[in-house]
Amino acid sequence: MSFTAEEVAYLRSQPIARLATVGAEEQPDVVPVAFEFDGSYFWVGGSGRTVLGTRKFRNVRAGHVRVALVVDDLVSFDPFVVRSIRVYGTADGPVERVGMIGPGTFLRITPTVSWSWNLAGEPVGTDWYEPRRTTHAKP
Repeated sequence: MSFTAEEVAYLRSQPIARLATVGAEEQPDVVPVAFEFDGSYFWVGGSGRTVLGTRKFRNVRAGHVRVALVVDDLVSFDPFVVRSIRVYGTADGPVERVGMIGPGTFLRITPTVSWSWNLAGEPVGTDWYEPRRTTHAKP
């Protein structure tokens, strides 16, 4: 199973995600990141040598490859409208590639399960929270 056309369109419309990794002492770390989604993988990283020293890269290189990624936005306060996709997956890298910012070093995140909700952008009501859960096959 894979992301729906609506989910892919939403993911490609959003510039920022929150990426959670786990460090050596099992301390979760979450950080906002720019990301790309190519239809199969999420890519997080950047250009320059300093990207390799970031906590997310250090955590993955240390073998803590299970990650979580959240892409969301607040469409409106009145009425209250929020949309979101949460992804669990595994990260590997560093991978040299040409991304949206040009050549750089990236983590490749393979989704294993995801949940999406309210991508249609409906106002919050009593039944608005009906997430769609998807288990992803390896690409």
